[in-house]
Amino acid sequence: MKSDLERAFILSGRNTIIHKQKKLDLLIVNDDNDPVLKITHNGISLFKEPLPKNRRDAKERYLEVINVGAQEVFSEPKTLLFLQSLDGREYKIDYSKKGTKQFVKIHQESYL
Repeated sequence: MKSDLERAFILSGRNTIIHKQKKLDLLIVNDDNDPVLKITHNGISLFKEPLPKNRRDAKERYLEVINVGAQEVFSEPKTLLFLQSLDGREYKIDYSKKGTKQFVKIHQESYL
């Protein structure tokens, strides 16, 4: 597992991911049936490209893949996830509302 100094994100609490490195975008993978989200320094969007095959492929594309259910992250997929991006916003991701306008919402402005 990477040390926190090498990772492009920090985990906070039981369901919050904080983006901390501008040079790498984050790909959030929750569950097989859930859309993949891309966190950039400008905000959040759906990721429609194929996922990188491995860590090296991801790094070449300036990405870091975060599997929410992985043991070193939250150990299980989440229904509700909070993502703090470098644009000064915290987003609320409600996977029970995927496919609707309520799926990704701004939860807080200027959390810094």
